[in-house]
Amino acid sequence: MTRWKPDARGRLVKAALELFREQGFDATTVAQIAERAGLTERTFFRYYADKREVLFWGGHLLQAMMTDAVAKAPPAFGPMAAIGHALTTAALAAPWQVEASRERHAVIDAHPELRERELLKLAALGAALARTLHARGVKEPAASLAAEAGIAVFKIGFERWISAAKPKPIVHYMHEGLAELQAVVGGISKPKARSKAAR
Repeated sequence: MTRWKPDARGRLVKAALELFREQGFDATTVAQIAERAGLTERTFFRYYADKREVLFWGGHLLQAMMTDAVAKAPPAFGPMAAIGHALTTAALAAPWQVEASRERHAVIDAHPELRERELLKLAALGAALARTLHARGVKEPAASLAAEAGIAVFKIGFERWISAAKPKPIVHYMHEGLAELQAVVGGISKPKARSKAAR
């Protein structure tokens, strides 16, 4: 009898990424992933609906973590401070692994349908953050602007992290992105109304 080993989910993710790298996403089957992980197909489907979900399953955990951080941010925090708090919380709490993240990103980037799914996940995260800001009393369009800006910081920070030759902890790139955003927004001036003579 095969000795039971823990962390079935982690083994399935590792096996899937290995196979996607070796033979491509399209050519890889659920049966192959399960076999590589030393598990049955039935066990695979206990954790994932299909092989695509191996790449996306953590999205709901990230969303829950970030919305909870926004909801629990100090009352004095404005919209962007609350979003920054959420980015910092997620960057410090989640088990970010740069090599696995690079492999995952490469698979998604090579397949238009997976890229679309990734964008939908980010859009859902942005909408959830905006709703949480609404619950804090933030009006529109401030809530949506802050949420979408946070998604942009997250996306760019993540890409900088996986692209770095010697990556620092991901929280560094989130803080860097927030500082860049503050500098950019600080340089925006309100357009002046043109005089009637100039119209």
